[in-house]
Amino acid sequence: MAHAYTPGLKVLQEVKVVKERRLPLKGDVVVKSGQTVSPEDIVATTDLPGNVRMVNVANLLNIDAPDIREVMLLKEGDAVQENGLLAETKGIFGMFKSQANSLIDGTIEAISDVTGQVTLREAPIPVEIDAYVSGVVKEVFPEEGVTVETDAVFIQGIFGIGGENRGSLEVVVESREDELTVDIITADHAGKILVGGSFISLEAYKKALSMNVAGVVAGGFNYHDLEDVLGYTLGVAITGSEDLAASLIITEGYGNIRMGLRTFDLLREHNGKFASVNGATQIRAGVIRPEIVIPLSPDELKSDHKEIDSSKGIQAGSIVRVIRAPYFGRMGKVVSLPAELGKMESETMVRVAEVEIDHETIVVPRANLEMLETD
Repeated sequence: MAHAYTPGLKVLQEVKVVKERRLPLKGDVVVKSGQTVSPEDIVATTDLPGNVRMVNVANLLNIDAPDIREVMLLKEGDAVQENGLLAETKGIFGMFKSQANSLIDGTIEAISDVTGQVTLREAPIPVEIDAYVSGVVKEVFPEEGVTVETDAVFIQGIFGIGGENRGSLEVVVESREDELTVDIITADHAGKILVGGSFISLEAYKKALSMNVAGVVAGGFNYHDLEDVLGYTLGVAITGSEDLAASLIITEGYGNIRMGLRTFDLLREHNGKFASVNGATQIRAGVIRPEIVIPLSPDELKSDHKEIDSSKGIQAGSIVRVIRAPYFGRMGKVVSLPAELGKMESETMVRVAEVEIDHETIVVPRANLEMLETD
């Protein structure tokens, strides 16, 4: 049987989710293997080196570089305070002294009698990595981090912005076709993850930001509004580092597109549950999708979920989503995977799939499809 290898978009009601939580550089792991953790629990810590600032003492004091140590009042490793005295000349008869002061709070890292400069290092920046999800520490990487495992509902979106957030899910619309409008969002939604239906407008998302909502999940969002939110035009779709209070996860695509039935039903089923979300997206090599993770308690596990073997790829009958224009975000069922190459509008010859979308069969390049994985 013909098939195509392609990224899969997951909408799973019960699956083991393993999250790797690593420090940006070596530090201390503060949990043990087998330990139960909550999303807010710190699992590893480290200190990032502070920024470096240079003070040209020789120039400030009008001395030769080799003479810098004669005027220094402090040595390498000494602590300094902003505007504190670093060096001072003897002056004339104890008067008319020239001084050089520190630019920052920190320490003296180096004194150079070649350049006449003093290197100052700002205080270290503490970094703490939390567990992100509730679960069990599965593996510990000494001085680096851990993996946390949990049984959970796992839903991926097609695009998102904003990094990791967490809060209680609240489905605020009646159906998957309803828009999440400005008037729905209130101050009572602070710290929660709101679930809409087909669309959220720029105005509504800004309202969510102002109300300190933790996250928003909706079917669609206007692409041209991203520039207003981000302050720049999004070229290559790599997101997740934006400083946004509310992560935005789009499950279907750009524009007004009703949320997938399976996705909406799962979110509604777990309305009120605590969830972790991450809007980070990377479309190209090393695909990363925005996600919603809803941990399940032991008594909620049915233990009848099937393992998804995505290595089989797309086949006739597979449910797929189109990830390129002009059908971006549309879902359908693969009718067939023709062996012969198909000719596109650009005159290029590519491998294609015949996909039924809303009772119409269209021809789509296989590279423009991703498989929807469900259980």
